[in-house]
Amino acid sequence: MNYNNVIAFSLLASMPLFASAESGPKSAVVKEVFFTTDQSRENIDSPASWHGPNGEHLLFATSKAGHSVNVFDAVNGAMIRRIGGQGAELGQFDRPNGVSVIDDLMLVVERDNRRVQVLSIPEFQPLASFGESELVKPYGLYVEPLAHGEYHVYVTDSYESAAEDIPADQDLNLRVRRYLLEVEGATADGELDHTFGDTTGDGRLYVVESIFGDKVHNHMLVADELEDDAHGRQVKVYDYEGNFTGKTFGQGIFQFQVEGIALYQTSETSGYWFVTDQGKINNYYHIFDRESFKHLGTLEGERTLNTDGIWISQTPMPRFPYGALYTCDNDKAISAFDLAEVFQALSLKP
Repeated sequence: MNYNNVIAFSLLASMPLFASAESGPKSAVVKEVFFTTDQSRENIDSPASWHGPNGEHLLFATSKAGHSVNVFDAVNGAMIRRIGGQGAELGQFDRPNGVSVIDDLMLVVERDNRRVQVLSIPEFQPLASFGESELVKPYGLYVEPLAHGEYHVYVTDSYESAAEDIPADQDLNLRVRRYLLEVEGATADGELDHTFGDTTGDGRLYVVESIFGDKVHNHMLVADELEDDAHGRQVKVYDYEGNFTGKTFGQGIFQFQVEGIALYQTSETSGYWFVTDQGKINNYYHIFDRESFKHLGTLEGERTLNTDGIWISQTPMPRFPYGALYTCDNDKAISAFDLAEVFQALSLKP
């Protein structure tokens, strides 16, 4: 008998029926399942997770000041090891920021090495790096699988003007760079194949970090962190080829900086977008409909604040029958939420 299925069935049997959310967005405070070790000096930024074939559940967190990727148990938050150390060689990092996991690969954006590094999991063997020739101030990334061993890697680049300010509109055309990554065995190679960013209109990308794609709907979401309600504090929707769709969402909902983005899929075409509203006193995760971008609810943690990156795992685990939402807590730790509890609290169907 599958233990995870028993947990999920038992939990569902004890829950009230989920509401339709037609009554309007609901807000809820949900207690975190765990926090990783307090690493206040490390400037923790973004999480990701990996689930192995033999029941392994690993949680990763980038440490910007520690110049490492820290590895934890994804079920209980216990620290396992640290990868990296400051430097420019493969296997070393310089201010790692965004991290993503796909298949048995970890991709890490290093702001100050101006590159993306690729490592194998679970060996943590560095395979390659790319982007050094083009990237200026990279922060976030999204990875889309193509054919076997091939991926498109979208990287945000929040380069500045010579005066260390937001560039002029005509210079915003390099905000997102797409690379073709090819991996074969212990070798990998990444080559730039597209660059985009609007220079006029509502699609201009002023301050960028988080990015996430939805291939089914041909949506590439980019968070604009600019703290200006007219041009920022919203998510701007491009397509996979870098064309602005004319769609934006979150205006009037986000109060602070728009940060991490993650997608929870309820079917091939439906699901929920989770987007961080990063605040040091009040910190929210707004949930939007996957296709229409309608605001469906707002989540708060009991203790989690000042969240940068987030990551959703839909893999059932002990304590997490519907998977987990992992969030950065105030630059010092990663917190974990049980998605079953989140959906119940917000009256949303998983």
